[in-house]
Formats: sequence, structure tokens, C-alpha cells
Amino acid sequence: MEQEPVSEGNLRFLRVLVTVLTVTMIGGLIAVFSVIVIRFPSAGSMVLPDAVQLPDGVAADAVTFGPDWIAVVSGNEILVFDRTSGDLRQTVDLTP
Repeated sequence: MEQEPVSEGNLRFLRVLVTVLTVTMIGGLIAVFSVIVIRFPSAGSMVLPDAVQLPDGVAADAVTFGPDWIAVVSGNEILVFDRTSGDLRQTVDLTP
């Protein structure tokens, strides 16, 4: 069986399509990485409102904001603060 030779016009068109696809994929990867870097701040950048004062020796491992409260996870306990006054509402011990 004899194969037909591929015309130069078809090869040029295919080359352009591959180039466009490559540029699109590179642009998409740059966009995804940019969104990840912008949306997820570094680990040490948790900022609590000024009203919330953590007790001495307590370091925040995670912070969650509710409608009128702020929960701070520290080690094996959760400290729940009032969002406006900053007063400690509740302490939940997670030790089994």
C-alpha cells in the first residue's frame, strides 16, 4: 500500500495548531499557579483582630471566623472568642 505524501499546507496548519495549544497550556499553568500563590498565604501569616488577645503561652495553630465568634485552635484546645468584644466565651478541651 502506498501512502499519499502530506502537503506542505497541512503540515504548516498542524504546526500552528500545536504551537497555539502549547502556548495555551503554558498560559493556563501560569494562571493556576498565580491563583494558588495569591489565594493561599504562607503558613505564618495568620492575623487575629486587635480585639482578640490570646492568653500567655498560647499560639494559634488555626483560626476560624464565625458570624459573631472567632475560634482559635491551639494544641489540644479550642478557644472561642466574641468577635466584637474579644472576650473569651468558651474553651473546649480536645484531650481524649
